[in-house]
Amino acid sequence: QVQLVESGGGLVQAGGSLRLSCAASGRVFTRYVSAWFRQAPGKEREVVAALNSFNRSTYYAASVKGRFTISRDNAANTYLQMSDLKYEDTAVYYCAASNRWTTDKNEYDSWGQGTQVTVSS
Repeated sequence: QVQLVESGGGLVQAGGSLRLSCAASGRVFTRYVSAWFRQAPGKEREVVAALNSFNRSTYYAASVKGRFTISRDNAANTYLQMSDLKYEDTAVYYCAASNRWTTDKNEYDSWGQGTQVTVSS
């Protein structure tokens, strides 16, 4: 129903910046919540940021607040601007979409394939 494709990952030095993009297609407007999750080796997938496109509410994990910014354009493409990157930000980053305002990954039924972000210390 909704297809998501991430891009923009890569290798960056600590303190650097990256911008992730998530191209959306299909019935995108049935999913009004966009989010970014990440999963580091041996760890659970965790929410990084979420955005409610109806009222523009946002959520950020405490570990990224003030450094990451989530946004969404009129075509429902989603972005994650990441600044002041830290070694612990290293992970595979996934974009996801839901028709519920939630940070529970189990409530997201549309997922991208993931993009690797590696931060060197």
